[in-house]
Amino acid sequence: MLEQLHKSGLRAEHCYMAGMASIGAAFVGWMLSKRLEKAGIDRADRWGIFIGEWAPTFFAMGNGLRTYEK
Repeated sequence: MLEQLHKSGLRAEHCYMAGMASIGAAFVGWMLSKRLEKAGIDRADRWGIFIGEWAPTFFAMGNGLRTYEK
């Protein structure tokens, strides 16, 4: 899978940027859910955790793609 992504033009830097963006999106999602939804802090925490779980995936994909770039 990583080889195909590399051949299609995806680079490690793209995945690292997506990982950093997902960390920011987790914080923004948590804050917006906390302020705009009436479901309470538990719902906001679940949104933040859900989005925050994407970051390690993007960083791992970046590390895997890095091996194809050397």
